[in-house]
Amino acid sequence: MIDIDDPADPRLDNFRDLNSSDRRPDLPEGKGLVIAEGVLVAQRLIDSRFEPIAFLGVERRRAELADDLVGVDAPFYRTSAEAMAEVVGFHLNRGVLAAAHRPPLLDPLEVIEHARTIAVLEGVNDHENIGSIFRNAAGLGADAVLFGDRCADPLYRRAVRVSMGHVLRVPFARVPDWPRGLDTLRRAGFQIIALTPNPAAVPLAKAMTGERVAVLLGAEGPGLTEHAMRATDVRGRIPMAPGTDSLNVATAAAMAFYERARMTP
Repeated sequence: MIDIDDPADPRLDNFRDLNSSDRRPDLPEGKGLVIAEGVLVAQRLIDSRFEPIAFLGVERRRAELADDLVGVDAPFYRTSAEAMAEVVGFHLNRGVLAAAHRPPLLDPLEVIEHARTIAVLEGVNDHENIGSIFRNAAGLGADAVLFGDRCADPLYRRAVRVSMGHVLRVPFARVPDWPRGLDTLRRAGFQIIALTPNPAAVPLAKAMTGERVAVLLGAEGPGLTEHAMRATDVRGRIPMAPGTDSLNVATAAAMAFYERARMTP
């Protein structure tokens, strides 16, 4: 533990200007760090493959993390709430931040090796939706998330926060050569389902027939591209009440995960 009173101390640079579009350390074009906010997310960072390099927080939060920090080889910079707000650029109610370097991306074959249910995303570029999808995956037993084209960064600070740290725990990887790379899933025995609001699609519960299932989800509005849907085995839909046609993409993912959980012995 290291006490720091001066917000300008360079040792705090990994946490500086988190609301600045051109200097943020959690952007790939910045330092590319993973930033975890709050005690629970910091605990999940510690208990993940992401190795912490530093913590910044007030005494109360340090005390709450004391047991988790045993054996962690990273400094905890203890400061006041006022100094912390000056460093990060806003008042942080959660009172603690953790920073980690990004490890190498996982191999998709490694990610799916023992998986039974996975989500595959195309064009999902909203960080809150991505964070929610990871939280839903963790809560409803989905095993992994794969990314196709045009998806937002899952390790962006807001995505990590909204996921409640589950983006650090649920494995993810990128599908190469999109969407041809979906053949990798098919060869591994996955039934690939494109989720669409098209009324001609099969109701989701009936569409899920495989022992291993990959559910494709697209961005809100445009949805999945036709090119991606042609690479799947079946098009499934969530039955909707009259006058509505679709759900938020994270909610749709939760419905698909729940359907799998409900069908699994």
